[in-house]
Amino acid sequence: MNRTLKKLISSAASLTAALTLSASMAAFADIAPNPVISRNAPAYDNSGASYSAKQGNDEHYFSFWTAGAPNYLAYDLSAVPEDQRKTVMAVWYNTSSYDGIGQYQSRNMEPYSYTIEVNKAAGGECPVDGWEVAVTVDDNTLSSRQHVVDMTGYNWIRMNVKNSDGGSGSNISVNFDIHDISGGVSDSWLFLGDSITAGGMHNCYGTGFATYVNQIDSRYFPIQENGGIGGIRSDDGKQNIDRWLSTYAGKYVSLAYGTNDAWGNDGSGAKTYYDNTKYMIDAILAAGKVPVLPKIPFSTNADVAGHLGDFNGMIDKLYEEYGDKLIQGPDFEEYFRENPDGLSSDGVHPSSEGYDGMRQLWAKTMYERVYKAETVTPPDDEPDYGDANVDGEITLSDAVLIMQSIGNPDAYGIDGSESTHITEAGMKNSDVTGGGDGVTNSDALAVQKYLLKLIEKLPE
Repeated sequence: MNRTLKKLISSAASLTAALTLSASMAAFADIAPNPVISRNAPAYDNSGASYSAKQGNDEHYFSFWTAGAPNYLAYDLSAVPEDQRKTVMAVWYNTSSYDGIGQYQSRNMEPYSYTIEVNKAAGGECPVDGWEVAVTVDDNTLSSRQHVVDMTGYNWIRMNVKNSDGGSGSNISVNFDIHDISGGVSDSWLFLGDSITAGGMHNCYGTGFATYVNQIDSRYFPIQENGGIGGIRSDDGKQNIDRWLSTYAGKYVSLAYGTNDAWGNDGSGAKTYYDNTKYMIDAILAAGKVPVLPKIPFSTNADVAGHLGDFNGMIDKLYEEYGDKLIQGPDFEEYFRENPDGLSSDGVHPSSEGYDGMRQLWAKTMYERVYKAETVTPPDDEPDYGDANVDGEITLSDAVLIMQSIGNPDAYGIDGSESTHITEAGMKNSDVTGGGDGVTNSDALAVQKYLLKLIEKLPE
């Protein structure tokens, strides 16, 4: 082997650790579309192409697939281009409270034991046989879940529900969406909070956060889970955050507690709220996800308003301490102070109009602070061969990235995993030897030869 080439490969290997850290920081900030690919796809349950099945994936989240358990909801995705359904996020939504804690918990036809299954059968008639289990869930307590599923080579996906409501229920009711995450999980949100979140962040009562984001920029349609539970405080969040994160496959996590902490408090609870919230932020960061912290809403109820300054002061402190590691959510104190008519008669909970205003403000604020923070450039129809990191140049970093993706596919997203370091466009660019044989060591070697001017062009 050419001595210079050996030296170049050795240098590339020594850069691995530094580039891994740099890549993880870049992945932390980047956001790219994870579009819905199941919208109005042919839908079936055990009654065939039923009207109820079609309500599971239409554009109206106020309609649901409702059926008796056991039953399944299956989608024919054969018409979706294969490169848009290699790896998907299967997400379902139910209108129960997010988890079985707190005095206001509710279970309402919520899936309890179920599997997510895939099938290689050709599109058309819903297959009876050939289903393969990709995900198994038992003893579920949550009102929504996201699951990463490898659909390479498969045309069908279904949610097969055994029972509901803690195992005793015979009816199920969900919306079920499939999103393309072949380039990594990027546009996925979990809104944790109390009754204000529970009442406002469903995607089925009025226009949801995802739809408002889509109206601003049609490239995006976020995955959005409502993690609101009535009556709980920040200490409940602290006690459960690690368990919630353990099942959450998404990226962004909002923490909207504080109203119940402040309600009737003598002001001494602000430090406890700060400690609880700091614990949750650290847990989110440790899980490799992105924390989002909005201001606690203004209230005309004196029992809340009298202490709100102390609690939102703690949020300001957290903003300063965490800097760009923490996304500043909407300022709901300012919003409802300027729009008190958006509050209901108790002066604490928003009216229907107020909730709608909150969702709009969520979408506008996050679009400015998250979506627009990184410029998303759609890939060209033709790959830019050799540019694995899609930065517009062919450098040693591209060869290193190709080798890293081969050596550690789970960490670098070559299989569509959670990491977004090597994107879908980057994978296309990396196949520089041509022939559609995928990304191999030969591709990394070809990039290095090109940089050494041993070959004149790529692909080679």
